[in-house]
Amino acid sequence: MPRQKKSPSRPPFQQQLTLDGRFLPALPKVRTTDGHMVEWDRERIVRQLMEETRLIGVFYGHESATEVKAREIAGLVEQRILKLGLQVLSGPLIREITNIVLLEQGLTEYRNVCTRVGTPVYDAHLIDVGRGFEAHDNANLQENAETSHKKKADKISKEQYLLQLPPHLADYHLAGDLHIHDLEYFGTRPFCQDWDLRYFLYYGLMPDGNGTKASVAGPAKRAEVAVLHAVKALGSAQTNFAGGQGYYNFLTFLAPYFEGKDYDEIKQLIQMFVYEMTQMMVARGGQLVFSSVQLTPGVPTLWEDRPCVFRGRIYDGKQAPRRTYGEFEREVRLLFKAMMEVMLEGDYWGKPFSFPKPEISVEPDFLTEDEEYNKRHPELPTYRDLYLLTFELASKFGTPYYDNQIPAYRGAGKGISCYQCCAYQFSAVAEKDNEFEHKLDFRNGRHFSMGSWQVVSVNCPRAAYRAERDDNRLFGELKHLMDIAVEVFHIKRRWMEIVRTNGRMPFAMQRPKDPNDGERGAVAVDLDGLVYTIGVVGVNEMVEHHTGKQLHESKEAFRLAVRAMTELELYAKELSKRHGMTIALARTPAETTGQRFAVADLLDQRYREFAKKVVKGNLEAALEDCRKTRDLPIYYTNGTHVAPCAEIPLTKRIEVEHVFFPIIDGGNIFHIWLGEARPDPRGLMDMAMNLCRNTQIGYFAFTRDLTVCLKQFREYKPEPGIITAWGKSPTQSHA
Repeated sequence: MPRQKKSPSRPPFQQQLTLDGRFLPALPKVRTTDGHMVEWDRERIVRQLMEETRLIGVFYGHESATEVKAREIAGLVEQRILKLGLQVLSGPLIREITNIVLLEQGLTEYRNVCTRVGTPVYDAHLIDVGRGFEAHDNANLQENAETSHKKKADKISKEQYLLQLPPHLADYHLAGDLHIHDLEYFGTRPFCQDWDLRYFLYYGLMPDGNGTKASVAGPAKRAEVAVLHAVKALGSAQTNFAGGQGYYNFLTFLAPYFEGKDYDEIKQLIQMFVYEMTQMMVARGGQLVFSSVQLTPGVPTLWEDRPCVFRGRIYDGKQAPRRTYGEFEREVRLLFKAMMEVMLEGDYWGKPFSFPKPEISVEPDFLTEDEEYNKRHPELPTYRDLYLLTFELASKFGTPYYDNQIPAYRGAGKGISCYQCCAYQFSAVAEKDNEFEHKLDFRNGRHFSMGSWQVVSVNCPRAAYRAERDDNRLFGELKHLMDIAVEVFHIKRRWMEIVRTNGRMPFAMQRPKDPNDGERGAVAVDLDGLVYTIGVVGVNEMVEHHTGKQLHESKEAFRLAVRAMTELELYAKELSKRHGMTIALARTPAETTGQRFAVADLLDQRYREFAKKVVKGNLEAALEDCRKTRDLPIYYTNGTHVAPCAEIPLTKRIEVEHVFFPIIDGGNIFHIWLGEARPDPRGLMDMAMNLCRNTQIGYFAFTRDLTVCLKQFREYKPEPGIITAWGKSPTQSHA
């Protein structure tokens, strides 16, 4: 048989001739992330380095890579790939090698803006099945695919913004010195907003903010349309904000639409509003809109003589015959009653409505009855009747939050003040706002816009660990953390200006068509009026380490806490003037942050022994599991609260905590835990009104424990000492 010719062995790649006459293997084709295979081209690395490193000018204020430097890096990358002898190349792999070269060259900031952000496939799978990354961080998220999608986006966005921040600021967050709240939205949106409903009653509804992606509705003419616009406005606002959305003075502004309507119709429309707010699964990750409405049992004195705004007109005697909100006292009382009765009834299963949070405004205006009005209208409920309904709701479900505006520091009757979102307090007064009167009259579309740009919380116990029981050092450490927070705020403001100029906040920045003159209307949100919030976490553990006693255990510890918070309040005012931004000190709703700070200090060798002595929770279990997980059952106490586990009477908690409310003016809350008990509403009311009149507590809530049986579609109320068969299975009931 004739011998077969051997086919020549093929080199892994074609050979290429270099300028000095050597043959080197050519590089394989590159699989790109946009779904193509292209020839190797070193110039693409040069162009990308020059283009992408422009971001360090945006984020750090430094110069981007020159063409010479980019060519140098690209050449080193090519040499590295040639040495590896790879047969397969992809865009992500080339980027990884480029980043290694950048780090080797000491170009960390270049690497930070050129790297990829993402998540391992395994971690992504855990998110898909409801486990892994922040699986238990937000009780409002649903168990659905949208939540999985949100969690993946959150993970990537948090990684991105930590890379974009100057490294020293990212390290402060990662190390647990401070916490940047809602980090996943840091680069794209403000935090929370309290809306003036009159804006939408005058201009109508433009859900997308510019009218290009959604239909535009004119001003509501009928009550049911006004209610639906109020719902959809909050749903739309969630696309532009990271936190809660609410309405100030909700019932007074809505009341003109309900003029003369009988109570059954009023209640039906309020029921529609409540159901819409708790069935509209449109917020981030397919969750409900985190919403709140400030409710007063009558028309506040401040608004009695102000012109009504509804049906696209200002009833000031010019656009329309003069009518004032004081004319609608009947409607406000009936709306308030309807809201409470709807919430008392609960949903079809009898469950409480989670949203909107009813923020019950306790004001001097309504602590004294208008006896003449009551005599003329005996068919209407009195203020006491209406307030009592709120305490029936508190006793049954623990739903209402109470906004106490009686203390002098709240300025009731002299300005606008409200609590919103998770106990953040916003206000506007004539002394600080030269357009205050115009806003009261909605003149030329001017209106109240209150909210927060960003929240950053500081780790107070760690400041104490560093201070080594020296008071002045403690105050210095806390102020240093506030300085770092202000650095974060400056970056937030710069980044958000980029977002604004690129049209990425259309709902907040909308300027609808004026229904009367056809011109562009006022902008929806006054960005310059938004505040920056610095939160305090773990003040109880801070003084416990510093003095050896907790807040409630000694006068020395209590006095130190008061002095420290006063120092921070004064420093916040100083920082506000120095940096041209309004900075508020607050107790942040920071349960997960309190855990994160405690875990960070337990894991850090410098602070471990200190933390072990003051953290709350199950320290033994935390020490046992700290090598397996960072989701440990320990925490620092929220804000300036007494530790939840402290065995002291309610009166003692009030005595300690009420002192901090005038100091922490950006928001605080006092919790009254009811457990599974359902106390007498009249007793609750007497206690609460006494608290409002005689303490500085500006915001408080009653919290009940409820268990709902998902199999039997109702609240589970077991007989004492009896455990039924279905109650034994965790899959059949949900607490």
